[in-house]
Amino acid sequence: MTEYKQLVSGGAPDNMFTAGPISEDNFFEWEALIQGPEDTPFEGGVFTAKLSFPSDYPLSPFKMRFDPPVLHPNIYKDGNVCISILHAPGDDPTMYELSSERWSPVQSVEKVILSVISMLAEPNLESGANIDCCKLYRENKAEYERQVRRMVVEQLGIEA
Repeated sequence: MTEYKQLVSGGAPDNMFTAGPISEDNFFEWEALIQGPEDTPFEGGVFTAKLSFPSDYPLSPFKMRFDPPVLHPNIYKDGNVCISILHAPGDDPTMYELSSERWSPVQSVEKVILSVISMLAEPNLESGANIDCCKLYRENKAEYERQVRRMVVEQLGIEA
């Protein structure tokens, strides 16, 4: 509730996103509308993400899923976002991430969404969630960008 009040009163930087509870009856399920970052193939798009908060939030991170899914190396095909800041706190069992890169109760919805916007612009190819998309990005970035732009146009319901 506190984070929601801060978002409403302060607003997102440069109006890059809005976020809040889907219903006043359930503050554990939020929806975010995220603008595609400028100078990327996502530019001009508006993407819907669902945020699901655990009962022990902020001790544990929320889950974030784009609905409909977004074509991106760090987003699973089902739309779930894979980013260090949303991984459970503590040491990484795979020893890939530093504990300082993972979830911490001092994080906020705003910080996470801004990190996801940054991730849209600059994927982390070393930690891919969508392996096919990672491969396409590495081997044929122009085709990846063409497919993302097509996805943006389709999601906006615009005739290409």
